[in-house]
Amino acid sequence: MDVLHERCAGMDISKKDAKVCVRVPSTKRRGSFTSEITTWGATTNAVLELRDHLVAAQVTLVVMEATSDYWKPFYFLLAEGLNVILVNAREVKNLPGPGRKTDVSDAAWLAQLGAHGLVRASFVPPQPVRELRDLTRTRTQLTRTRGQIVQRLEKMLEDSGIKLSAVAADIMGVSGRAMLEALIDGQDDPHALADLAKRRLRNKIPELTEALTGRFREHHGFLARLHLDHYDHLTTALETLNTRIAEAMSPFRPILELLDTIPGVNQALAEVIVAETGGDMSRFACDKHLASWAGVCPSHHSSAGRRKSTKVRPGNSHLKGALGLAAFGAARTKDTYLQARYRRLTARRGPMKALVAVEHSIIIAIWHMLTDHKPYHELGGTYFTRRDPERTARKAVGQLNQLGYRVTLDPIDSAA
Repeated sequence: MDVLHERCAGMDISKKDAKVCVRVPSTKRRGSFTSEITTWGATTNAVLELRDHLVAAQVTLVVMEATSDYWKPFYFLLAEGLNVILVNAREVKNLPGPGRKTDVSDAAWLAQLGAHGLVRASFVPPQPVRELRDLTRTRTQLTRTRGQIVQRLEKMLEDSGIKLSAVAADIMGVSGRAMLEALIDGQDDPHALADLAKRRLRNKIPELTEALTGRFREHHGFLARLHLDHYDHLTTALETLNTRIAEAMSPFRPILELLDTIPGVNQALAEVIVAETGGDMSRFACDKHLASWAGVCPSHHSSAGRRKSTKVRPGNSHLKGALGLAAFGAARTKDTYLQARYRRLTARRGPMKALVAVEHSIIIAIWHMLTDHKPYHELGGTYFTRRDPERTARKAVGQLNQLGYRVTLDPIDSAA
């Protein structure tokens, strides 16, 4: 096998240190190589010393696994003076015999793969996009945490016998919040609590009176106050975070406007898509490459001519989550191609596979939109009917036959 990098280094990184294997040509025998294994700390000064060591060894390629976030200080410091690539641990998995798995062997294996050019570099976005990712991922996490607080609040109300969530769809709305504040302040009259309902919820005052009858004690009031204060704190943090994201997104404003034309994609989801992909489709060879990277396409697993599992491959979990929400919204947007695709596939594949198919359609559309700089082109909810009208007619006749009707089709003369 050809050697592309005669001087190559492999790194197995942990939280405290890194095992580094430097693979260089042997001075004793032509065509053979020697490996030197050293251990380096994970602090900034130790990484800088490692960089000087690798430069002195004339290393032309450094290969490291993407281990949690521990690779970041090594990658960004070493990349300033060396050719460093980050690889997916799943693609360079070492398969040693029993009892042979060590950090040293992993480092040597990475050095060997890198020397022969058998590794593929992972996508590491530039610093502005990395910072944007940090902001959008933090917003997602805070939003989930705020939702968990509402769930804890509902559990606490169930413990006290208060069934507010069974009548009010949103207990953190204006009416629900007023009732919770009154409960915390010691109000225990169900009629007075129900009278705090606003607008359309006032039509349910009898149901509210029944639901607000319980045993809400001082202990429940203490927990409710704690949850509400935490909820408000997160709401304030999210508002600040949204302002910062809007400022960071200013260079990507044209891209956001394009993505906003896709059914099911709102402003927040468009920001996540830009943060995860960088908004630059030139780094993806084609639309299928982007779909595979996002993890919304079937895997290829066949043997002896038989196709086995087609479960979607692992991908960018943050992007996949945003696409899932977008597909969920698109499937409920009336008279659209994506809704028609969802309904068409749900009947024979089930709702979950249909949602993945809609996610795939959205990510394919995103690649073409950002590559050609054109807005989303809506094909309409009748696309599949117009594409194959005979199939639609056969399906309709078959359904009528199952209901006991005999149907005769008489085509309308278009010329008339």
